[in-house]
Amino acid sequence: MENQKLINFLNQMLSNYFVLYVKLHRYHWFVQGKHFFILHEKFEEMYGRIAMDLDVIAERILMIDGKPLATMSKYLDEATLVEASADDKEMEIILQLIKDFSQIISEIKHTGMPLAEEFADDPTADMLTALQGKLEKDIWMLKAYSAYE
Repeated sequence: MENQKLINFLNQMLSNYFVLYVKLHRYHWFVQGKHFFILHEKFEEMYGRIAMDLDVIAERILMIDGKPLATMSKYLDEATLVEASADDKEMEIILQLIKDFSQIISEIKHTGMPLAEEFADDPTADMLTALQGKLEKDIWMLKAYSAYE
């Protein structure tokens, strides 16, 4: 398939979003500390949005004649993000999310967008731009939240 590199990239994104979805659930469940109520609610909001974005990515793969990955083992094989650990502290969680979101943004900029341009796939480029914008907002908010720690 002509656009297989783009499909592969989108499946990697899909895999990263699944890892992020599980990670955010874990943080939602295990967060402790004086900001529990704020972070518990925020992580729930974030994993809800990530779930919607997962669907957008998978459907885009289908629209460009690809086949989205659909097993946990494949997600873990293809993801560039790492799973969470249960003993993370508040600030470790925040810093890990900033790192993960920044990594996805970097992959969009350096791999995804060039591939979308190479295959003249404006809808995929638009989707990636929208996802990047959401992640950039998350980073801004997490950095603002952690500024007084």
